[in-house]
Amino acid sequence: MSEDFGPTFLTVTDEEGNELVLEFMDALEYNGQLYQAFFPAETEGEEEDPDAGLVILKVLHEDGEDILSTLDSDEELEEVYEQFMESLFDGGE
Repeated sequence: MSEDFGPTFLTVTDEEGNELVLEFMDALEYNGQLYQAFFPAETEGEEEDPDAGLVILKVLHEDGEDILSTLDSDEELEEVYEQFMESLFDGGE
């Protein structure tokens, strides 16, 4: 993927109404489901969160639109996390 245009950012709102800016890192399909990986973006005036790490969301298709959703279980998260780690840090080979 070319980075000629710079990083892609998106803002999501959590269950408590807090907005979080995420930087898109990668996408992959696993067991027939599309997942996207993000890192929390550093924004001006905010301290870096030492606990901030990879955020994985799955892409659902509802009413002809793609929406992002949290994963259903810790087991699903763990399996998909491993797939992203291989893809991101092993060169996807």
